Order: sequence, then C-alpha cells, then structure tokens
Amino acid sequence: MDVTTWYLEQTSPDDLRPGRPPAEPAEVVRASVPSPEFSRFLYSAVGGDWQWTTRLPWTWREWMDWLGRAGTETWVAWVRGTPAGFVELVATGPGEVEITCFGLLPYAIGRGLGGHLLHAGASRAWDLAERWSSLEPTRRVHVHTCSLDGPAALANYRARGFRVYDERLNVPGDEDEGTTPGPWPGAGPRA
Repeated sequence: MDVTTWYLEQTSPDDLRPGRPPAEPAEVVRASVPSPEFSRFLYSAVGGDWQWTTRLPWTWREWMDWLGRAGTETWVAWVRGTPAGFVELVATGPGEVEITCFGLLPYAIGRGLGGHLLHAGASRAWDLAERWSSLEPTRRVHVHTCSLDGPAALANYRARGFRVYDERLNVPGDEDEGTTPGPWPGAGPRA
C-alpha cells in the first residue's frame, strides 16, 4: 500500500491559528509527572486505529527515559474528568520543537476537540523554553503526518497555520504494520 507522509512546520508563533471552541468544555493540562503507564495508554488508545505501533515494544525504562528528557512534555485534553486526547512535545535541537504525537481517543473524534487541542499543544511548543531553562527560545515547530493517520489530521494542521515543506511517498517505517492492539480497533462512534 502506498503511504504519503507530509512534513509541516511553523516558523513563528504568529503562524498559529486557533481552532473553533469545542462543543463541550475541555481542559488541556500538562502531565508533569512522567508516567510510562499513562503515556503508553494514551499512545495506544489514540493510535490504535492508525497503526501507531513503534513504541508498543518499549519497556517501562525506555518510556521513562523518553519522558524524562529535558524539553519533553505531554499535554492532555480532559472532558468531564476523562482523557480525550494528547499532544507530545519534544525539543529536537536548538530552538526546535517537534510535535511527536497528537490525536484524540475514538470517543472524542468529531466533537470539535482536535483544533482546540492542536492549538493548545502548538502554543505550548512555542513557549517550551519558558518551562525549561536549558532550552533556547523556540524558532520552529514541526510535525509530520501520513495517509494512515486520521482523515482530518492534515487539514487540522493546515488550519492551525502549519505549512507543508516536504512530501514523500513510502517513507520507511510509515507502512501499514497490521492490526494494532487498542484500545479496540474500531472503537468509538465512527461508522
């Protein structure tokens, strides 16, 4: 199967555009205590239908090492006390921040939360150095998505002000890796 990968970026905080307000109140909060269990839950619950499998074999220690690095943050959207999605930020170089994971749990898709969460996460990418004194101020925020991701992903990134700077076909590692474990393939209200 052919898979297209799009690489997107913002080079100024002025590029960022807000999403519409969500239909129901959602609070976006930083998970400031590194928790491999919680992060693995978010990763598999959000990525279960989109072939996110790369991190599933990670040990608890590998998760902890990843989450404990300076400039790595997880921001979680909560709706009525329930996690609805997350954004993971990683400082990747001087003045550079990557959105390494972004998405919603199946029940939250289609409720207007995606634009709200992406805006909140990208805003936190732009002010990451304010929370990490060892980092330089952010000059670039980047992300990639592929045709295996949710059908609204690319449009959401563009609507938030991200610009495509590269597009590739069949990048190694982006191929369909088969059935993913969860939370349950096909979970949620989508048809």
